[in-house]
Amino acid sequence: MLNDASGFRRIYLATGYTDLRRGMEGLASIIKFNFQLDPYQKDILFLFCGRRTDRIKGLVWEGDGFLLLYKRLELGAFNWPRTKEEALEITPEQYQYLMQGLEVVARHPIQEVRPGKVL
Repeated sequence: MLNDASGFRRIYLATGYTDLRRGMEGLASIIKFNFQLDPYQKDILFLFCGRRTDRIKGLVWEGDGFLLLYKRLELGAFNWPRTKEEALEITPEQYQYLMQGLEVVARHPIQEVRPGKVL
């Protein structure tokens, strides 16, 4: 289910580190109080990663209850953004990059240079 993100209206990453010992209620409270988002929106996938980058948890509200997803990779690791403690909305393409172990957010993105500005 986590390899294919079709069916989700939005996908959010909880950047930084999350204690993956938390259950559904704990993760929902992070969504609500840390990120000021509503965990009870249908078809919204919230993803969390702990210090070990070979496992992630997902939380989805299905209208009648939460669905808790857990994925542990046998080989490799997720390239999880650790720079900020925020909920980062990503596109389905970025989600596919994440599932393939690629960077979702470039560490040193190419910046636009304005004419007349000398570096």
